[in-house]
Amino acid sequence: MARLKDTYVSTVAPALMKKFEYKSVMQIPKLDKVVINVACSEAKDNSKVIDSVMNDLALITGQKAVVCKARKSVANFKLREGMPIGCKVTLRGEKMYEFIDRFFSAALPRVRDFRGINPNSFDGRGNYSMGIKEQLIFPEIEYDKIDKVRGMDIMFVTTAKTDEEARELLTLMGAPFAR
Repeated sequence: MARLKDTYVSTVAPALMKKFEYKSVMQIPKLDKVVINVACSEAKDNSKVIDSVMNDLALITGQKAVVCKARKSVANFKLREGMPIGCKVTLRGEKMYEFIDRFFSAALPRVRDFRGINPNSFDGRGNYSMGIKEQLIFPEIEYDKIDKVRGMDIMFVTTAKTDEEARELLTLMGAPFAR
C-alpha cells in the first residue's frame, strides 16, 4: 500500500537532490496534495446526480467527497447562489500516494488510444492539472452501475518551485508523460 511513499523516500528524493543539487533535504520538492473535482451542471435540476457523483468519487478515492455550491447566481445558466454544482475530494498522506499509484499504473493505461499525459499542463509554479473524459477508466467503477459517463479534473499540488522540478518529481513517481 505505501509502496509509492517508500519509493519516494528511497529513490525519488535522492535522485532529485542529485539532479538539482539542493543544499538541504528540505529543498527537495514533494507532493503536497491531490485534488479531484467533478463538475455536474445537471445537478441543479436533479439532486440525485450529486449523490451518484459523490458515490463514484468515494469508490475511486476511498474518501468522502465534499459538495461544491455555486457562489454567484447566473441567470443565463438558470443557476442560483447556493445550488450544488459539483463535488471534490482532497487527498493527502497515505491515501494520496495510494491513489497516485493506482492512477498511474491501473487507470491511465485503460484510456483509449493512450500515448501519455500532456507534459505542458503545468501552471508555472510546479502544479500539474489534467482532465479525464470518463470515470470508467478506474477499475473500481462498474460499467453497469453508472447512470452517466462523467469526466473529472485531477490536480497534483507540489512544493516544487519550477515546472521542471515538478515534472521530474512526477516522472520519478511514475507519471507517463508523452514524449
